[in-house]
Order: sequence, then C-alpha cells, then structure tokens
Amino acid sequence: MDLQPVHGIPALRADEYLVIGDLHIGIESHLRSKGFHLTSRTDDMFDSVIKAAEGSATRLIVLGDVKDSVPGSTKQEYREIPMFFERLLDRFDTVDVVRGNHDTNIEEFLPPQVKMRPASGMKIENVGLAHGHTWPSAEVMRSETLIMAHDHPAVMFRDGVGRQVNEPCWVRGRFRDAPSERYETVPENFIIIPAFNRMLGGSPVNITGEPLLGPVMGGDMLDIENATVHLLDGVNLGRLSGLMIAGGNRQRWGRRIRQEPL
Repeated sequence: MDLQPVHGIPALRADEYLVIGDLHIGIESHLRSKGFHLTSRTDDMFDSVIKAAEGSATRLIVLGDVKDSVPGSTKQEYREIPMFFERLLDRFDTVDVVRGNHDTNIEEFLPPQVKMRPASGMKIENVGLAHGHTWPSAEVMRSETLIMAHDHPAVMFRDGVGRQVNEPCWVRGRFRDAPSERYETVPENFIIIPAFNRMLGGSPVNITGEPLLGPVMGGDMLDIENATVHLLDGVNLGRLSGLMIAGGNRQRWGRRIRQEPL
C-alpha cells in the first residue's frame, strides 16, 4: 500500500483511503470558556478533507478524537459533528472512526452509516491504524506499518533571541529490532500524523526530555531518535536526533490549553 502525505494538508493518502486524525470538533467552545471568542472552523476542516481527497480517495478513516470535550459534550459538538459526518458520507463510500480518548459516547453523534472501530485499532491490508492513546491489538501490530495520531506532532524552531514557532510535522521511522514483552510481532515502520485541526497548534517532538504520549509512542518500542521529520509542505528536516533543543518549561508545550488523558 502506497502511503503518501497530502501536500500542505495534515492528511495521509493510502491508495483509495484518506487518513486523518484529531479533529477535536468543538474546541472553540472550550476556548470560549477561557475567554477566547472564535468562530467555528468545522466547515473549514470539511473543505480541507474534500481538497485532500481530490482524485481517487473514496474511503475515509478518522484516527480518533472526533470531539473535543472530555468528559461531557457541548452544544457545538451536538450541532456540528452529525452534520459534518453526513456531509462526508455524501463524498466517501465508507467512513471509519477509530475511537480516541476524547470520543466518549461518540456513537450518539455519528450517523449509523459510520463504522466505529475500537480504540485498539483496525487493519487494512498490511497497514495498522490506531489513535495511539492505548495499546493496539495484536492483529493491528501484525502489520508492516502502524499509523498513529494522538500526539499532535510539531517541530519547534527557536531563533537567536528566543522566539519560538511550532510547525505541524509528520514523524516517520522504524520499530526497534528488539523483542517485545507484549507482542509476538511488531510492525517494521511507524507514521505519526499531525492533528487535522490546526487550532491545536501541535506538541513539539524535538524538546529534550519530553517523551511522546501513549504506550507505543512514549515507550521504548520505536527508534524515535532516528525517525525523520517532514513539514506539511514536504520539506525533509532530517532525523529527529539532529533537531533536539532544550526546553525551559517541563509543561508539554503543545498542550497549554489542555492535558490529554491517557
């Protein structure tokens, strides 16, 4: 299966499939409670999905965190999530949602045609897909490549006067060639996809001493130091080990709005 990021959009093409993750529909309501008054970007996200699917993409897979609120739900989520997926079903032959850690009671928001997949993930051909906040199933791990979301990966750039800018990024690498206590077989490769909702900002993966989130991404199964980092415009920044910078704040940079529960 050919796995290619869509230029300029945080979406992955996998033959006839389009893969996205971390929509966090309803984040504007969360920010409103903090004093920020922003208009909804859900329609903009829909337009981006349609643009990314141009051509042969007929199936959509959403790798978790469709909604933002956890626990509970907001009026915005009840209003926008059903309409968002109804419109997607007009464009795609199938829509799958892999449950994320924000997706409590997500079934009541989704049209019945949407296929719900467990948090342990799903598999298509030789590719496993999971949100990433919990352990994938043994079947999903018997894949050549594992695709995960959840971490909202970004790379931090810092200039000489200390100004910092985060840019969403793709992280691609290999599993370590070492026995696993949990799995008999693990994938050869992994891909961590950037959050589709650009309002999330992203969590820098190149901060020294700040591990990634989730049992697979944050453990010792991945050769994360030798993973390659690509920006959304396709620029290859090289190995992650060559991009590391010291962090002056132990707080997870990209989660200043919220801390993601595991």
